[in-house]
Amino acid sequence: MSNPRWQGIFPAVTTKFHADESIDAQGTARHIDFQIRNGIHGLVTCGSLGEFSTLTLEEKLEVTRIAIETSKGRIPVLANVSETSTREALRFVQGANALGVDGYMVMPSVIYVADAREAIANVRAIAEAAKKPVMVYNNPIAYRVDLKPEHFAELADCEWVVAIKESCGDIRRITDLRLALGDRFQLFLGVDDLAFEGLALGCDGLLAGVGCTFPRETVALYDLMKAGQYGEALKLYQWMTPLLHLDVSAKLVQNLKLIDLLAGTGTEHMRLPRMPLVGEERASIERIVKRALETRPAKYQSIA
Repeated sequence: MSNPRWQGIFPAVTTKFHADESIDAQGTARHIDFQIRNGIHGLVTCGSLGEFSTLTLEEKLEVTRIAIETSKGRIPVLANVSETSTREALRFVQGANALGVDGYMVMPSVIYVADAREAIANVRAIAEAAKKPVMVYNNPIAYRVDLKPEHFAELADCEWVVAIKESCGDIRRITDLRLALGDRFQLFLGVDDLAFEGLALGCDGLLAGVGCTFPRETVALYDLMKAGQYGEALKLYQWMTPLLHLDVSAKLVQNLKLIDLLAGTGTEHMRLPRMPLVGEERASIERIVKRALETRPAKYQSIA
């Protein structure tokens, strides 16, 4: 297998719903196309931000199909694997392979908190069954499984595992991974408000949340950092930071769908038990977004 060497901005796209909670295929396709036209380098379907926990396996495959058909080969489409068992994960992979997905992002098996031995075996089983490039999602804060550099060293012999999405929240982990593993894996930073720091430490890309609404701005941050234009990148990052903080929250779906609504790039519909924000919680985000839109750098502005 040839390593695709993924790099750049890969939004974890939101799943668009109608008011009755059914999947809005046209809205999902329109939002993905908007991001592609504004320069993103790849995307991941049905992750945490994509409300995977509220979707059936068949619905996840439907969203994957929408993304593949919308992208038309312009960018790689990765399907998030987030089932409750390895057995169900393999069933999902079989369906997504049949659709022609480009690769996968693999989470720990949800609900059960695996130890490192179990989590490594889960990743290996999925990767070897898929026989397509895999990015491993490490997020011990949300999913309570922490794969550390020594654990990824155990996976280094699996040719299909090519990238890591690191979301432990400790930016020192990026350097630890590089020192332990060199360039064996592409490293993606999965915490929005550590984007500048992650790119400065040599991350290959960002798994972006706010980038769903502001794709061109996020791509510009990546391009500036890779070009060594750190001063200009820092100014852009400081403009983005109040928005980026909203991704690092238990209510990231509500927050980012409200950003979508206020910026005119999507709807706020989501699946219960999630509900739209109200009161001061909502007003606070409205103020942040209003300020961001008023001060938005024109030269990097996303095009509708």
